[in-house]
Amino acid sequence: MASFKKNYYLAYILILSFVAFLLLAWLSLGQNGLIDLYKMQEEKGRYLAIINDLKEKNRLLTAEIRRLREDQRYFESVARRELGLVKSNEIIYRFRLGGKGNRKANGNKE
Repeated sequence: MASFKKNYYLAYILILSFVAFLLLAWLSLGQNGLIDLYKMQEEKGRYLAIINDLKEKNRLLTAEIRRLREDQRYFESVARRELGLVKSNEIIYRFRLGGKGNRKANGNKE
């Protein structure tokens, strides 16, 4: 009778172990399991970093727009730098690179 109980408990433990193993495998490897959860958390972290980066860029662009609207001197400097605008009484000088003057300045003798 004691060996029958012992075999019964052993079979019961083996069945429970097998069911626990199947449950663990299903939770880990199944659709929406632990592995998918880990991948989704990594993806969420990447998207949060992108969102934070975009928020910072948006904040900088908003500050730039506000400054362009309110600061006339800044607006003028941006227009000069990016659009090449000049005032009516200004003269623009353009210099060529590689002219005769540059050879003597670089130490080349002719």
